[in-house]
Amino acid sequence: MDDYRDELEIQRRPTATRPLLGLTVLVVEDSRYACDAMRLLCLRSGARIRRADCIASARRHLQVYRPSVAVIDLGLPDGSGAELIAELAHATPRIDVVLGTSGDSFSEDVALAAGADGFLAKPVESVVVFQSKILSALPVERQPRGPRLVSDDPVRPDPLAYRDDMAHAADVLDERGDGRMLDYLAQFLRGVAHSAGDNSLQSAAEDLAEARAKGRPLQAILARVAALVQDRLSDRVAI
Repeated sequence: MDDYRDELEIQRRPTATRPLLGLTVLVVEDSRYACDAMRLLCLRSGARIRRADCIASARRHLQVYRPSVAVIDLGLPDGSGAELIAELAHATPRIDVVLGTSGDSFSEDVALAAGADGFLAKPVESVVVFQSKILSALPVERQPRGPRLVSDDPVRPDPLAYRDDMAHAADVLDERGDGRMLDYLAQFLRGVAHSAGDNSLQSAAEDLAEARAKGRPLQAILARVAALVQDRLSDRVAI
């Protein structure tokens, strides 16, 4: 039995090509496209991945499992990811590494102020950046010895995951709901479109956010956003 345990331990130790081997990464992210990028980054790095799509789901997960790393999006459907970052940063025992992520430039300051160990700016495509952010925050004894051997070819998420995000946006548009949900929709679409390089949808989402902030009429801009979302669901636009 001891020999079997020793063999398992050796298999889970980090290596030069898989420096995150043995770690579990909890990704709290509402975008399927962004989450697929994280899946590929974890796969190349040797880490296991678990996903939660909102704060409530993450809290349920954390009642059962304790990941090694948490990567938390700042804009989630049921609140700010900064709230969850603050909870995890001050919890005992503490998760080894807590990172914030967002496509908004101001969000890094928000994440760090909440207690994050670091920040990943979207789109997260670089294996080197992903690994370095995690490894630099790990205790010394958890870091691999020697140089890392990394291919930094950018990850390319599955386009079908982008369509899943468009279906989610279409559902939110159908419900409309209150102003908070419209703010969430603008933030969600802006971040997803930015990650995918979808400039026209990103521009429309930014216009929606501006219209909301300045109290302008929303009917025309919502119709524009809805049409762009439907174009992507109908495969009339490729990313």
